[in-house]
This record gives sequence, C-alpha cells and structure tokens, in this order.
Amino acid sequence: MEIVKRESLIQQYASPSELVRTDQELLEAARGVMESAYAPYSRFLVGCALRLQNGVIIKGSNQENMAFPSGLCAERVAIFYAGANYPDVPIIEMAITARAMDYELKDPITCCGACLQSLSEYELRFKQTIRTILQGHNGPVWVAEAGIKTFLPFQFYVQELKK
Repeated sequence: MEIVKRESLIQQYASPSELVRTDQELLEAARGVMESAYAPYSRFLVGCALRLQNGVIIKGSNQENMAFPSGLCAERVAIFYAGANYPDVPIIEMAITARAMDYELKDPITCCGACLQSLSEYELRFKQTIRTILQGHNGPVWVAEAGIKTFLPFQFYVQELKK
C-alpha cells in the first residue's frame, strides 16, 4: 500500500483573498457563526459552514457543556442539522475556522476524529467527497479536494453492518 503524505493532498493559500468568491463566502459564513459558539471551558471557538448540493448553506458552532462530553463540535452540529432537515441532499463542501480566546491561532485546524468519522459516513452515503476549506483565526488557508480521507485515511467502515 502506498502512503501519501497529507500535505500533498492539501492546497495552501496565504490568505482567503486568493480563493474564488464562493470559497470566500463559505469561509465567511463559518467565521460569522464561530462567534455564536458556546465555549466557556475550552475558550476555543469553532465555526463550520456546509454547502449542500441544492445551494443551501448550513452553519454550526461548537456548543460545550459542563457535563463533558455532552457538548458537540461545530462540524457535527452542522452535519446533523443538515441530515435532519435535508436528509436527501448531499454535502458538497464545508469551511471550518477557529479562534482561541487566550492565544493567537495562526494555522488551520482539522476536525476531531469523531467529526471526521461522522463526515465520512455522509461521503459513503452519497458516494461523493466533501471538499474542505480550513483556516485558523487569520493566516493561511488549506483546501482539501479529496474529501475526508485527506484527514482520516483509515475510516471505520464495515460492509456487513449494512446487511
């Protein structure tokens, strides 16, 4: 098996101004919803914006809870909303941005494993990848065209579970 370095699967841009307008808009939607995050414990705000195949943009922010792990990441807030309200519409791309309240977050962040696995389920379900745009509070932007396998190359999938 050939191992591909993740960096070779990611296009890197110095700033959002280098992106096409639709990517800039999706990133701005993620940035806007990030400010609605409820993160009094981690003080780490995350925003996620999904573009569905029908053009609808779904947004989610992380929501923490004192009774950890009762909270939910921004990505799962958004994808579960999309699944509940648009169950037959694929997610074609998403943008994620984050801001730490106590320090400067210069680099993009990736989804946690639970979010990646949840997103991989949507890719399997609709048989198409989810293009991903990532940025920290400021700074460089990463774009992954190959979908969730860029970040989670060995997804949990058991064909027998579908029987």
